Amino acid sequence: MAAIVGVQLFIHSPEPVQANEATDLTLDVKSAVLMDAESGQILFELNADTALPPASMTKMMTEYIVMEHIKSGKLKWDDPVTTSKYASEVPGSGVLLANGEQLSVRKMFQAMSIYSANDASVALAERIGGTEEDFTKLMNEKAKKLGMTAAHFATATGLNRNDLKDLSGAPVFDAEGETVMSAKDAAMLAYRILKDHPEVLEYAKIPSLKLRERDKSPMINKNWMLDGNGTVASFKKYAYPGLDGLKTGYTDEAGYCFTGTAVRNGMRLISVVMGTRTEPKRFEETRKLLDYGFNNFELRKVVAAKSEIDSMKSVELRKGVRTAVPVVTESGLTLVVKKGTTAEQFVHKTERIDQDKRIAPIKQGDEMGTLMVTYNGKDHIIKMVAAEDVGRGSWIRLLFRSIKNFHVGLYKGIVRLFG
Repeated sequence: MAAIVGVQLFIHSPEPVQANEATDLTLDVKSAVLMDAESGQILFELNADTALPPASMTKMMTEYIVMEHIKSGKLKWDDPVTTSKYASEVPGSGVLLANGEQLSVRKMFQAMSIYSANDASVALAERIGGTEEDFTKLMNEKAKKLGMTAAHFATATGLNRNDLKDLSGAPVFDAEGETVMSAKDAAMLAYRILKDHPEVLEYAKIPSLKLRERDKSPMINKNWMLDGNGTVASFKKYAYPGLDGLKTGYTDEAGYCFTGTAVRNGMRLISVVMGTRTEPKRFEETRKLLDYGFNNFELRKVVAAKSEIDSMKSVELRKGVRTAVPVVTESGLTLVVKKGTTAEQFVHKTERIDQDKRIAPIKQGDEMGTLMVTYNGKDHIIKMVAAEDVGRGSWIRLLFRSIKNFHVGLYKGIVRLFG
């Protein structure tokens, strides 16, 4: 088992980083990942690149695509969704909807994200893709764009061909076979959902909810660890402070899986466990993983936004009313680091832009150089920008400055010659 302590920032996919031993963390799982939700930094991994059946964690991609269509205006929360005969017959989690039943996108999404309803997931997939099979093409295209290197989606639910073999309208499984994801893929998908569509948590954190007003019983969220379950007798021992998502999963082939997310002291973590043997075990192992993260790592503000850097407080200019402009950092840099990390472990290096680009007039915010912060072998680049405007000097000012510089240079040359 290994804990990654190097810091990394990325847009699409994590890069390989050097791993050190995590001697205080032992997990009874097939694979696992712990990730910082802000930067994508991987704090712990175990068999993280192994492709495994993810069961209903698959629905995170279905959620992502639904929310993407909402965001783009292609779909609205109040749009009606009609349940097809095939969707109503899909087995497993849910079994809420009748053939021909119509609910809003929002209601279907609630059933999918709270109750992990397979029928609602298929109904949404058909609403967007026409058929579930065509919807999986969207899922696989999105997986590539998100940098999910091991993922392949064959259904919108995580069900396999044996689950659907007797149903008319089921997807035709291609040569790539069943749905699989690695733990790193699942963490990456959760990372992108939280970045691009954070409103998912408004659904994922609901402990229970009636799908329809007429229903006698509410849908019970399969995520026992929700912070909101702290007062629920049957789940109280599993409730985890700050945990508000994200998706459970189970099939015979996958075992019990869970992608969770929790926030404490401003630091949000993403956890993934795959292939546990029992339902309680997936939450017990997740607790170990999250405790490891919150107990051993912390948010550290390495550089403040709009701050001076001693090695480059100003940058020389040409043709300005002044010969230099003060510079500050354009943005700040906050990293998740091991507790006990000292300031000396962050190496700062500044570099000015080329001289021929440092010509007045200069506007506040114009790039004047860069600050590179190196921590555990990873570089983080921050722009250094002009702190104020500097206008262009008049020709008479520039003329007298040239004469002065000439004489100063001449004097220094004489001093060097006879000194």
